[in-house]
Amino acid sequence: MRWKPMVQALALLTLTAVNMPLPAVESLPLLLAETEHGQADVSRYLVSEKLDGVRAFWDGQSLRTRQGNPVHAPAWFVEHFPAQALDGELWIARGQFDRLSGTVRRQTPDDAEWRQVRYVIYELPQAPGDFRARAQRIRELVGQANLPWLQVVEQVEIKNRKALEQKLDEILKIGGEGLMLHRADAPYTTGRSDVLLKMKLWHDAEATVIGHQPGKGKYSGQLGALRVRTADGLEFMLGTGLSDAERRNPPPIGTLVTYRYRETTPRGLPRFASYFRPREI
Repeated sequence: MRWKPMVQALALLTLTAVNMPLPAVESLPLLLAETEHGQADVSRYLVSEKLDGVRAFWDGQSLRTRQGNPVHAPAWFVEHFPAQALDGELWIARGQFDRLSGTVRRQTPDDAEWRQVRYVIYELPQAPGDFRARAQRIRELVGQANLPWLQVVEQVEIKNRKALEQKLDEILKIGGEGLMLHRADAPYTTGRSDVLLKMKLWHDAEATVIGHQPGKGKYSGQLGALRVRTADGLEFMLGTGLSDAERRNPPPIGTLVTYRYRETTPRGLPRFASYFRPREI
């Protein structure tokens, strides 16, 4: 059984190379970010805004989410995409994740809604060269496609940590999520790696809902808090961050949700943990 994920990954990369549609898999073998805690030599990285969208992988013929689910985009949206594999974010604007998620989840695409969506590219899976070269190639591919909804995330060089923190502050003030740092000299790799770092005011992680705590006072008769469990087996409550609608109709037990926190305790529990939303599709 332990070989199954590796076999799936190898099969996926082989199919991608010849532009065949992706098989149904639980998750795609893409590059995932580590968290930036002050450890990076900033001068070695290219920096971009962290977009609050739905990550999407284009294999040359079909578009899928990070979890391997098909994205039911209109035919016109993907018709003239480049033939090679692309990795990026479906995005509308800052603070519009819920609207975007509703659009992307529809089995039957709504043309008017999809006219607002952009596919913003930030990586070329399995492409040769270091990230600086791949970033240049992305700009070329997007320019050649000449589609208003196919865009490239801006990559900038930042010389030192003070300038990096100023950049983060800039992005947060206009409603952005944070920054992504990609090591300029890195060849393409998959899995979680420090060649890609995320830098945010808040950290986020995922946990499974295992219980519903009844509310008291103004929340009497509604949800008071979600009891959740992480993949490491840590259990805790999420009582803040829930909307009134979510308290009336809470995420069902078994739902994987994203929560935010500032730091962790010596036991590994998140401090100031707050519910954010159901996990990205």
